[in-house]
Amino acid sequence: MAMAASRLLWASHAASYLKISTFPRAFSTVLKDLRYAETHEWVKVEGDSATVGITDHAQDHLGDVVYVELPEVGASVTQGNNFGAVESVKATSDINSPVSGEVVAVNEELHEKPALVNGSPYEGGWIIKVKVKDAGELNSLMDDEKYSKFCEEEDGKH
Repeated sequence: MAMAASRLLWASHAASYLKISTFPRAFSTVLKDLRYAETHEWVKVEGDSATVGITDHAQDHLGDVVYVELPEVGASVTQGNNFGAVESVKATSDINSPVSGEVVAVNEELHEKPALVNGSPYEGGWIIKVKVKDAGELNSLMDDEKYSKFCEEEDGKH
């Protein structure tokens, strides 16, 4: 019993160091320091720049991603509105922007390796970078704990 408690404590410390939420989850990883939309996109803001992708929860439900539709650099995106799509072996899903602004970069690597969205949704599988128009929009997004709870409730309905 002491060994199990020791492992749990070690895992909790490791998760904290790696900035991974230890909120009880069935499968998906939810990172701290990101904001989340109800449509399962994440955003990481650094200054007036935001990196956007789909969450681990979303990619898990989609299955193997085979194509990612990307917007053009310079395109405008609006919070809550569609800017692209992810096609998987199971379904096609719209990608909505969690923030408004101008697209300053797209992850061109996804044209050749769309599966990065599955294997590395928070790192190599990022989708766009946006110059944020209104940082106040971030207040309408969820933190890691609220998003984890949201996913659990959503999964409980299915």
